Amino acid sequence: MGGFGVEFSKIEIPAEWEDLTKDDLQGVILVIGASDAGKTTFARYLYQQLRGKGISAAYLDGDPGQGSLGPPGTMTLASGDLRRALLPEGADRKRWFVGSTSPKGHMLPVVVGAQHLAQAAFQSGMKCLVYDTTGLVEPDQGGAALKLAKIDLLRPPLVVAIQRHRELEALLRPLRRFKRLRLVELQPAAAVVGRSREARQRSRASRYEEYFSPAQEMSLFWPQMAVVPAPHFTPNRLLGFEGKHGYLQGLGILLESDRQTRRITVLTPLSSLHKVEVLRIGDLAVSPVTYRDEFV
Repeated sequence: MGGFGVEFSKIEIPAEWEDLTKDDLQGVILVIGASDAGKTTFARYLYQQLRGKGISAAYLDGDPGQGSLGPPGTMTLASGDLRRALLPEGADRKRWFVGSTSPKGHMLPVVVGAQHLAQAAFQSGMKCLVYDTTGLVEPDQGGAALKLAKIDLLRPPLVVAIQRHRELEALLRPLRRFKRLRLVELQPAAAVVGRSREARQRSRASRYEEYFSPAQEMSLFWPQMAVVPAPHFTPNRLLGFEGKHGYLQGLGILLESDRQTRRITVLTPLSSLHKVEVLRIGDLAVSPVTYRDEFV
């Protein structure tokens, strides 16, 4: 469930959820589950409960496709009021560019981004980080391996697994024997409902449209920055403008390119590129008219 605001007054909170918030929680709290299992609903609930108890907590929206705190193709670290969903990158949020709405084929950027964002949270003085992960859990698609890699890297003391049936069993069997973490298995809240592929597409288009609403066309000489993986520009390609620490400064949509002058025209909400060191080319095309995306 990926809306910008979760109205918990309309949800019957399971007793197991309430019991968990009574514990002394710290470190990374990794929330895993398949798509539409209610990860975001639970993660938002837990984050709000921690803040309500006066605990310094941050929230990592780690789903580049169906996240709610940033434009698609990104991961967002936030603190404070999560209802301010698409605020620009700043003091209370950092973003990492994945360049795709699926972790499949982009697992390294997802894992690297998770490490950097988690590190940033704790360096800023946070006691807890609630990490809302992607819905990719199928072992044959690399979902279980991706979750295990995050656990090995981030060493969360608590993993919360939400499943409707037995879709997480391939992952949970070894986790139940891990002694370095605590595994809590929960059922989704009754009010959590699924969304169709078309509904997800419309949601992404709406988020892109909101993000790019203040955008303007900008021409830039691309050799002035590092272009990753290579300057192979195609129309409507999603671009990530990164600063010196690798965090996202802003997104762009490629409109035109001229190889003779080595200039490109982009649509971006950024007013200046003077802090940009890396231009990263994503694996999505986003229409600057409809804001619908497709893989390239």
